[in-house]
Amino acid sequence: MHPSEEIFCEKSCKLKGKKVVMGITGSIAAVECFAVVRELVRHGADVLPVLTEAATRLVAADALEFASGHRPVVELTGRTEHIEAMSGADLLLVFPATANTVSKIANGIDDTTVTSMATVAIGSGVPMAIAPAMHESMYRNPAVVANVERLRSWGAVFIGPRTDGVRAKVASREEVVETVIRMLSGGRLSGRRVLVIGGRSSEAIDSMRLITNRSSGRMAVALAARAFEMGADVELWMGGCDVPLPQHIETARFSSVAELREKVPDIRHDAVLVPAALADFAPARKAEGKIPSDSGLDLRLEPVPKLLPEISARCPFVVGFKAESGLDDDALAAKARSRLESYGLSAVVANDISAAGRGESSVLLVTGGSAERIEGTKDEVAEAVLERIAGML
Repeated sequence: MHPSEEIFCEKSCKLKGKKVVMGITGSIAAVECFAVVRELVRHGADVLPVLTEAATRLVAADALEFASGHRPVVELTGRTEHIEAMSGADLLLVFPATANTVSKIANGIDDTTVTSMATVAIGSGVPMAIAPAMHESMYRNPAVVANVERLRSWGAVFIGPRTDGVRAKVASREEVVETVIRMLSGGRLSGRRVLVIGGRSSEAIDSMRLITNRSSGRMAVALAARAFEMGADVELWMGGCDVPLPQHIETARFSSVAELREKVPDIRHDAVLVPAALADFAPARKAEGKIPSDSGLDLRLEPVPKLLPEISARCPFVVGFKAESGLDDDALAAKARSRLESYGLSAVVANDISAAGRGESSVLLVTGGSAERIEGTKDEVAEAVLERIAGML
């Protein structure tokens, strides 16, 4: 067994049956290609590495053969490797792409292994994704800008870069893999605007203390990532959370329910999913400064008006999330259906609070006429929920 087979579909089978030709050029960011290849394989992709001569001075062909299971293409000979490699390919991924390579591809110059693959891809209609990496001044050069736009007009998808004022850094491994999945997944949510509201709200007691709910934010991030992979235009509004937020998804932060309420008029989406743990109660008044800690504290809490009815008034398709404890499936479904009807929701995802903060989850997806049990990791549950939602939109 080749080492690459040991990790094949280890994370998912989203790319199973898909052939990705990966063009690696002479940017120092090429050192990251090994990890990207392995991650694509973990999602089921068959990855064929192609290196320019400059790239061979930065990464070893043997290492990429270990990563992918294929001997990389490092030169073109009379065996027409560029035609053979692109035959049956589902995607050409250029990672990383230098300014030189971007400009050559845009102008039909094919004097390297990678630019020849690009010429074949464009001429035969194979989709192409390009992840630039260079100094920012090079990326902003008018000629490079024009070449990027020309390639976009031909259908090429650019991934990143991440700019910091000095460098146009290559996109993260996460963004590259999710974009590849997005391009090859069939786009069931293509053209849809999806908003995910997640995390936990915090309500101030004084200038230092607050009350909050338990929520890691994992489900919200998983939902946003999967909606992106399915082709949606995704926004993520996040309260407090314990997980890193995806850099490639537009994100806005909020703290309290009041701050989130101020954003509700901005909702103009096709679907809104609200796995957020929002406060049901807040202190009747916030004390100025810090309350002394050398005596007892009587705290009066008042109910916080529910936001879901306001959200459903602005969006025709809203999915609420309902956490309960100690209920069997029938009672949990009844609670969810009551929320469904009273708040004007399209679906409710209900679960027991014992799943809060854990990697595994078990939920009931409740609609007007059904209640379906979904179990698995947060990523698997998010994927299943979004597959059902795509069928309802």
